[in-house]
Amino acid sequence: MRILPELVDNNRKWADHVTKSDPTFFERLSKTQSPEFLWIGCSDSRVPANQIVGLDPGEVFVHRNIANVVVHTDFNCLSVIEYAVAVLKVKHIIVCGHYGCGGVKAASENHHLGLIDNWLRHVRDVRQKHEGLLSTIQPDAIRLDRLCELNVIEQVHNVCHTSVVQAAWEQGQSLAVHGWIYRLEDGLINDMDVTITEPREIAQAYRVATGTV
Repeated sequence: MRILPELVDNNRKWADHVTKSDPTFFERLSKTQSPEFLWIGCSDSRVPANQIVGLDPGEVFVHRNIANVVVHTDFNCLSVIEYAVAVLKVKHIIVCGHYGCGGVKAASENHHLGLIDNWLRHVRDVRQKHEGLLSTIQPDAIRLDRLCELNVIEQVHNVCHTSVVQAAWEQGQSLAVHGWIYRLEDGLINDMDVTITEPREIAQAYRVATGTV
């Protein structure tokens, strides 16, 4: 098996830098993790969760997949949510998409790509659900941006309806679900104003965020 010596060397330099800045950092980190945030984001290599919000290792629990999708048949994602909520007791779940998402763009087109078509079906469902709105938006780049936003809103909606989040709210656990979207061109996050902290807020927040009030 080929070894990537430059990455191992980078790791050692990074660990040395962290240790010099904070000699007990790794000792503390190895004993426990107590993040306040669960990040559900896209697998895109240009959207690293910790870095873009300026947090250290141990401060964000992370799940990533193509186009930041949350569906009730994905036991990987649901297991992450359950562990984060029930065990780590995170206080915030952040669904963060990004403009220009390749997965969302592929879902907006009708090309057959192979196995990934089955995954992108979920995003195509979002596109079809909001076809009336999207058909009024020009040019294509702006329409794609809006679909990326709508996809975030739909996934926030899905998170809120998971049995894990519903149970946490029923038990009085403090938990907020947020929808954000990141712009690669300037590195800035746009809060989609779809923060939900209890079941009765879901419907209204969804209507406001999608413009269907």
